[in-house]
Amino acid sequence: MKRTLKERLAILSDAAKYDASCASSGGEKRNSTNGGIGSSGGSGICHAYTPDGRCISLLKILMTNFCIFDCAYCINRVSSNVERARFSVEEVVTLTLEFYRRNYIEGLFLSSGIIRSPDQTMADMVRIARTLRQQHQFKGYIHLKTIPDASPELIKEAGLWADRLSINVELPQDASLRQLAPEKRPETIRAAMAQVRVESEGAKEKTYTGRRSQRFAPAGQSTQMIIGADGADDVSILNTATRLYSGYKLKRVYYSAFSPIPDASSALPLIKPPLVREHRLYQADWLMRYYGFSSEEIAVGTRKGHLDLDLDPKLAWALKQRAVFPLDINVAPRELLLRVPGFGVRTVDRIIESRRHALLRFGDLIRIGASMKKARPFITTPDWTPGQLTDSPGLRARFTPPPEQLTLL
Repeated sequence: MKRTLKERLAILSDAAKYDASCASSGGEKRNSTNGGIGSSGGSGICHAYTPDGRCISLLKILMTNFCIFDCAYCINRVSSNVERARFSVEEVVTLTLEFYRRNYIEGLFLSSGIIRSPDQTMADMVRIARTLRQQHQFKGYIHLKTIPDASPELIKEAGLWADRLSINVELPQDASLRQLAPEKRPETIRAAMAQVRVESEGAKEKTYTGRRSQRFAPAGQSTQMIIGADGADDVSILNTATRLYSGYKLKRVYYSAFSPIPDASSALPLIKPPLVREHRLYQADWLMRYYGFSSEEIAVGTRKGHLDLDLDPKLAWALKQRAVFPLDINVAPRELLLRVPGFGVRTVDRIIESRRHALLRFGDLIRIGASMKKARPFITTPDWTPGQLTDSPGLRARFTPPPEQLTLL
């Protein structure tokens, strides 16, 4: 029985929820003031929340969930018993424009299973982006989930029409990828990511005539790792993320918690609870990107290579590094203040700016916006000292969530 467009949209939008890398930050600013339709930023972006809590402002769909690959961790693998559907190129274009006109979205996030061949699938995705840009003058945000096995020519053209490209590294360890996704090769994935980096850097250079080169994925590239489908611990995952950030100049590494599906292989391990683990990895990633932490430092607060599920990574690190504390907030350098639990980047910058004019006291920190419930054991001010609290054996218990009573209902 042939499914209606609405039925296929329900199937393929639900299937796209496993693609986490859909943030639109960092894109080139464009608007339709001088013609065309849509814009890629500004107050016109319409945000929506998926059932699992992710904030999106894009039409996020798969072109199809048919796939010729048999990746053990993927619900859309060829051997999986799921409802299948497929959009034509014209249908995706029409859906994007109609959703925009209704102010539901401000752009398109497009991924796809592999049909026929990687080149055939990538060519269709490129044609969707090209049609939106050229025929309909669509100025909104476009994010294409690039297929690494596709030809370099198709990947290059994808970057000419899309704001961001993402190529999934899939799993943290090469050996796991070869075992669980035998049709995919880590070397091919890295080569495609390297191409995107080179093309992106080349587009920033001026031509020999002095003109700017043609734009190429101005919002850069991102990647996604499946977490929990193999035996990689959190330290290994963060080390892999560090290499990806530095090697390919990624904007983001997204962590997607693996949850077993009904017919999944029993050989796939599961570390519970997967969503809490995913959240802790995002927190650790944030510390590396904005707080100056290295993966080795974060590892200090782990247990057998895994992040503490009860405490955020900065607090877990601070409890293991109590010799560093307490810090005098009126003289401590910025890099150490950033390591105080309860202090965010803005809080630290405000502290540094404010202490130039006067000594800061405990109440000043509250007014600045610091979370003093976390920070008080780790800092001193002219009117506050933690005394023995910093070295107290029960300090961890102050921050650990109380046990929850399980229910049988």
